[in-house]
Amino acid sequence: MAKELQIRKKSEVSTWQRVKKYKWIYLMLLPALLYFIFFRVTAIMGMKLAFYDYKIVGENTFVGMKYFKMLFETPSFLNILKNTLLISSIKIFLLFPFPVIFALLLNEVGRSRFGKFVQVISYMPHFLSWVIIAGIWIDAFSQGGVVSSLMGMFGIEYKNLMVNKNAIIPILTGSEMWRSVGWDSIIYLSAILGISKELYDAAAIDGAGRWKMVKHIILPALAIPMVTVLILNVGFIMSAGLDQILNFSNDAVLSRIDIIDTYVYRIGLVNTQYSFATAASLFKGIIGTVLILATDFISKRLTGKGAW
Repeated sequence: MAKELQIRKKSEVSTWQRVKKYKWIYLMLLPALLYFIFFRVTAIMGMKLAFYDYKIVGENTFVGMKYFKMLFETPSFLNILKNTLLISSIKIFLLFPFPVIFALLLNEVGRSRFGKFVQVISYMPHFLSWVIIAGIWIDAFSQGGVVSSLMGMFGIEYKNLMVNKNAIIPILTGSEMWRSVGWDSIIYLSAILGISKELYDAAAIDGAGRWKMVKHIILPALAIPMVTVLILNVGFIMSAGLDQILNFSNDAVLSRIDIIDTYVYRIGLVNTQYSFATAASLFKGIIGTVLILATDFISKRLTGKGAW
């Protein structure tokens, strides 16, 4: 027992020594930490509203699972849940390989001027808001835009794809890929650049070509980052992108891209049904937490390593 206390004290001392040594780095972390404390952690306390009848004046009345029952009995809920899972699955699983492929291509280009130029250009869309991105895409697909002009050159009759239910999800997918592929490739490119040059030299001496180096050196080094990113992304499978959907939606396609977040926004903020909206949001959060834990457990069973 005394030995355990001694080890614990040493651990605490080393922790504070590390904080003191890197105090400026921890100070830079402080704004992000405060953001999560005030807007994420304290917000969890407000989740109890899902079990109460909220009243602006007077005490809230405990109603148990009333609003969860209302949520599951809502006629449009199954369609909204299906839309959420479909759009999220496309973003998480279908687009997942593209940042990896892009990082591999950037690595092949090297640190030339062209490579640096491509990197800068590919990162820029990430810093644009969805309002600007939606404006660019809507303008491109509108009458007289780039897409309609190209369709006219090939003799194809123009149709407004922004109000086409069959085209809106591919448009969402394309805009998400345009915005995020470059930025998401940073973590994989960093892992590639961290590979020791000695491994490449040893492989070259053994007669390995470029493809074999990618297959046997680079891809194994990317395995852990890929698994980690996938596990974290699975936790957001119930969050299909509120900002994107709000800016791309219209009455013609709303039934196809209406998701839980937009539903909560309409019910909670527009219709002021705060308890009902909180129940929907809590349901989404519970599903995401369960999926993160399940994915991490499965990855540990398959690879022997989890995300943490």
